Amino acid sequence: MSEPNGPDTSYFDYNATAPIRPEALAAVVEAMQSVGNASSMHHPGRQAAHRVDAARRQLADLLGCSPGEIIFTSGATEANNLALRAAFTAGSPLVTSPVEHPAVLETARAVTAGSPEDLVLLPVSGDGLVELDALDQVFVARRGGVVSLMAANNETGVLTNLRVVAKAAHDAGALVHTDATQLIGRLPVDVAELDVDLLSLSAHKFGGPQGVGALYVRRGSPLPHRPLLVGGGQERGWRAGTLNVAGIIGMGAAAEAAARGLGEEAERVAVLRDRLERLVAGNLPDCRINGRRDQRLPGVTSITFPGVPADAVLAAMPDVAASEGSACASGAPTPSHVLLAMGLSRADADSTIRFSLGYATTDAEIEHAAQAVKRAVTQVRAALAEADGAD
Repeated sequence: MSEPNGPDTSYFDYNATAPIRPEALAAVVEAMQSVGNASSMHHPGRQAAHRVDAARRQLADLLGCSPGEIIFTSGATEANNLALRAAFTAGSPLVTSPVEHPAVLETARAVTAGSPEDLVLLPVSGDGLVELDALDQVFVARRGGVVSLMAANNETGVLTNLRVVAKAAHDAGALVHTDATQLIGRLPVDVAELDVDLLSLSAHKFGGPQGVGALYVRRGSPLPHRPLLVGGGQERGWRAGTLNVAGIIGMGAAAEAAARGLGEEAERVAVLRDRLERLVAGNLPDCRINGRRDQRLPGVTSITFPGVPADAVLAAMPDVAASEGSACASGAPTPSHVLLAMGLSRADADSTIRFSLGYATTDAEIEHAAQAVKRAVTQVRAALAEADGAD
């Protein structure tokens, strides 16, 4: 059993943050023992710059792009903001969906605040797929703009066919941005095959340190520089500020580690996920799995336990680290906007738990989690029935 939160905890919240990979941890520790601002011209500064360049190459290799197309950021939230603010121009459509991460949805609303008619939300089916046929209708009357659709949903794992998106958008003269935070390091990626213009990611989703990420900007994309942070002009004017050398080096090490045997690892994790679903469904046959089963990330399952509040179930199994939904919305008084957009009732959305697996998940954790879920749901149902009887 892996030990991200202690020896007695089974960790099933990789979509919130993955345990840091040993290679990344070692790289961060080593980097923090060295001094050097990557913008300084003296020897320690040049050494830091060389190591940043090496990390840029490692990340570029994972994405299948050129190192010069990588802009380092503090994470995917900043990258999403940077991408949409650069790509959107008032008077042209900004097309996205209601199941995007808040870092995209809220940025989209912010940049179109002065022209709300420019914001277009595509419909979503009950299995979590964005209805891409609607893209053609958007571009019948209006051309250009930007389409921003996530590569893989953070709550259900459902994948978007980005090549279809790119073809429709580029035929209409629009740019394509994808929040690929959950895809990178989970499935093989080649940005040339995806044909996107902009791509956002965070290191901590694939085993790197928190607080560092990147924006891929395709070379030759007609984008103005609209930096969120101005100052020294680092990252070719896209993002000012002293580079997070240790974080960037750790991200590079995580990218290199994730790239090794990525296809085989995805298959192993998918087998574990399917086993977890079978065990849980066998113990609790009225549970429901959300999202398109044959078009999703290998390590994600969203399961609804009708009539059983998810927060109560999670509280009843403290030895399993799972999530009610996106950790970015933790503590919010409203249920998952993703599940509601898919047509789930508020009650069912409130009764849904996301389990996300990854590179360190073990067979023992699957067995442990399945038994813990069975006990917790049974316990909560009994408590609810007793409370109803008392009334």
